[in-house]
Amino acid sequence: MVEKMQSLNQSVVSHFLLEGLTYTAEHPGLFFLLFLLIYSITVSGNLLILLTVGCDPHLRSPMYHFLGHLSFLDACLSTVTVPKVMAGLLALDGKVISFQGCALQLYCFHFLASTECFLYTVMAYDRYLAICQPLHYPVVMNKRLCAGLAGSTWAIGALHSTIQTSLTFRLLYCGPQKIAYFFCDIPPVLKLACADTSINEIVMLANIGVVAAGCLILIVISYVFIVAAVLRIRTAEGRQRAFSTCTAHLTVVLLYYMPPVCIYLQPSSTGTGAGAPAVFYTIVTPMLNPFIYTLRNKEVKRALRRLVFSSRESPASSPAP
Repeated sequence: MVEKMQSLNQSVVSHFLLEGLTYTAEHPGLFFLLFLLIYSITVSGNLLILLTVGCDPHLRSPMYHFLGHLSFLDACLSTVTVPKVMAGLLALDGKVISFQGCALQLYCFHFLASTECFLYTVMAYDRYLAICQPLHYPVVMNKRLCAGLAGSTWAIGALHSTIQTSLTFRLLYCGPQKIAYFFCDIPPVLKLACADTSINEIVMLANIGVVAAGCLILIVISYVFIVAAVLRIRTAEGRQRAFSTCTAHLTVVLLYYMPPVCIYLQPSSTGTGAGAPAVFYTIVTPMLNPFIYTLRNKEVKRALRRLVFSSRESPASSPAP
């Protein structure tokens, strides 16, 4: 028995190999440039939105406070996965990730993704209060509640990710070491465990399912009341203004929720060929969010113009030495 335990301890893997995305193997250089372009646009776009929201005094409402959190989450979520994908495209060593690094990547991914999920729900509640209860909105959605809701999304997201990560990496991993995916996520990592993972899969589906379904139900309920309230607005201009503040949020919610549903409801189908949905909501959606909120929101566009013009005028207006 002792010899068996020793052999198991010696066979515990110290690293994994990320197989990446199958359709990138033939032209790695081209896909490296593509992912580099997407990552650059994602980070710069979201940081620009974050800077605009933080600097412009006209964007002090709770909606833009939550938008700032969303932009920061998108930039971080893309950073968790895309640099490692690009490293794997450059060299075989870039696909290697340590056991601890895999656990950290899985934790950070689920921490940021679940926090974003909760944040979308909070943003829907904010729109509900603003449109359905406009007179009470300034009193109810005060700075204290706004900060508390934003902080709660981060705290609950951290707790959710801690549970998922600890359950996944409490198992023994003694080989094989190849993860049939482009980053460390729960379904592909569980396939490598040298133990029965049925309980983990049940907990994963229950936990993620309850979180995602619960948030989605709350969002749908909020928008049922929002649509009913908007339809009661008499003027066409008022209805258009109310809808314009909600369509951007609804668009990113749909882009965010649909791919994970395809992945986590069918964990057995996860593999290198099943990475397309994950690529969309981990890499493409964070890039699209700044454009969606900018193109659909006149106040953000005005704030961006003010930020650009002020940066151009500041050197010219500075006194000569």
